[in-house]
Amino acid sequence: MLIGVPKEIKNNEFRVGMTPESVASARAHGHQVMVETNAGIGIGADDDEYRQVGAEIAGKAEDIFARADMIVKVKEPQAGERAMLREEQILYTYLHLAPDPKQTADLVNSGAVCIAYETVTDSFGGLPMLKPMSQVAGRLSIQAGAFALEKSHGGRGVLLGGVPGVQPAKIVIIGGGVVGFNAAQMAVGLQADVTILDTNPYTIEKLNHFFGNTAKVIHSNKQALHDIVIDSDMVVGGVLVAGSSTPKLVTRDMLRNMRDGSVLVDVSIDQGGCFETSKPTTHAEPTYIIDGIVHYCVANMPGAVPRTSTYALNNATLPGLLAIADKGWRQALGDDEHLLHGLNVCQGKVTYKAVAEELGYTYVDAHEML
Repeated sequence: MLIGVPKEIKNNEFRVGMTPESVASARAHGHQVMVETNAGIGIGADDDEYRQVGAEIAGKAEDIFARADMIVKVKEPQAGERAMLREEQILYTYLHLAPDPKQTADLVNSGAVCIAYETVTDSFGGLPMLKPMSQVAGRLSIQAGAFALEKSHGGRGVLLGGVPGVQPAKIVIIGGGVVGFNAAQMAVGLQADVTILDTNPYTIEKLNHFFGNTAKVIHSNKQALHDIVIDSDMVVGGVLVAGSSTPKLVTRDMLRNMRDGSVLVDVSIDQGGCFETSKPTTHAEPTYIIDGIVHYCVANMPGAVPRTSTYALNNATLPGLLAIADKGWRQALGDDEHLLHGLNVCQGKVTYKAVAEELGYTYVDAHEML
């Protein structure tokens, strides 16, 4: 199979779909790999490094989309990239379709086979291709929030850990999953006053056992959420409903009761965000202010640390990539029910139920496409 790796073009996106090591693995399986020139420069891998492991270097993305059997990316294809997709061509990347009707329509019209990292499952009930980026984003959320809390960036001027004799910042983390857990680890490590909200009794028990008296773990309900959020210095939104838009848990009314200069960090923004006032931002312009509250809603947070993120992502995505290349997409997905869960759009059909329901498409069971 000819695998194509275009350079990412989303604002300040420096990750790349395949590392040189991943290319070497694909070559060892007998596959050809085309990499767009300078695609790996953001992770410190130049064209020569890719050539040394057997990749062909393409001068422009159009060459890759025109020839490759499978396109391997990191972020969802932008409008110009979607226009180049071909019928039956495989697209293997993050998609986050539920809050993005325009992208969904373009993928449906392309006739391509679109496999989304974020809905691939594992035998433990997890999302193994989303997990590494959720770990990165969760940890970054505290760094980003601390930066935004500085007075020169619009914040209250609060140091997360305080100092002896001065109270630390109050950090609220909504959602105790992978994002929330990693955010809490960082916040606790900086000696902030940390509260984690979740609704799952098992998650609450697990978090309470892990953090002990270093973080408060609270069962989330409307009143508890309201009371804790309005008394916070920073709120991290780490809520995920796989494949669906995220519920809006923090309302505009809550903002009016928060202290000016408090910070919201919406890690859920790829799926629409969990704050009513959230809108996607970029690394170039990461924040905006509504009702005195600083919002950080960067839609590709892990892109800020591309080398760490790319290697972590490739660890998770390479086995599926090789299975698809070795067997063809039908057999690979037919042999692996967990990989099949990643099939979101296929040959003009929406094959992921939550996306179909969210955007008004007729749902077609993925098994029917094999």
